[in-house]
Amino acid sequence: MTTPTANPKRIAVVLCGSGYKDGSEIREAVAVLWALSMHGVQAQCFAPDAAQTDVVNCLTGKVAAKEKRNMLVEAARIARGAILPLDQLKAEEFDAVVLPGGFGAAKNLCDFAMNGTNGAVRPELQAALAAFRAQDKPIGAVCIAPALVALAFRGEGFDLTVGAEGGAAQAVVALGHRHTVTRPDQALVDRAHKVVTTPAYMYDDASLHEVFEGIRKAVSAVVALA
Repeated sequence: MTTPTANPKRIAVVLCGSGYKDGSEIREAVAVLWALSMHGVQAQCFAPDAAQTDVVNCLTGKVAAKEKRNMLVEAARIARGAILPLDQLKAEEFDAVVLPGGFGAAKNLCDFAMNGTNGAVRPELQAALAAFRAQDKPIGAVCIAPALVALAFRGEGFDLTVGAEGGAAQAVVALGHRHTVTRPDQALVDRAHKVVTTPAYMYDDASLHEVFEGIRKAVSAVVALA
């Protein structure tokens, strides 16, 4: 753990709702914020001020067809109200950015869940990520979010992980990157591109302590690179 300084690093955390089926994975988001706090980092959450792609009942797994939820309002539950609209994220004001997972990362922040390698990242997030990259600032991604990073920077040859081999890993490779198999308690650091990834709940049977450990390692690497 790093001793807090008078001028702590500022790291943006991008959320997209609250719940693993239709927004940000709550445990992963909390783990990211917990790990950042351990490093004395000043974290600022962001989320799109727009409706989620869908609303899913996390008890039944069924889509609530008539229900609408705003990503910013829902993500404020995780951020305890300390959250800003995604279009206010400016890379020059932060030292790094981290994206927790959850299905929302693949269908709210981009459309990878629906369109795979033909998908695209939400424009305001694409612009923000491109700015972080242009300013040589680290990007961290958890769970399925590395697939979003793969879409945002197709063909750039990042070292990424979404855990085990499978459809998501194949898509990462098809988008012009390299995929490494990792366990939930591991993190993959691409120092050349300043991209850090960890699989977390890409493993359905991952233990909570494994997920937290992998995210702890990933966040530590992001902070070290920032």
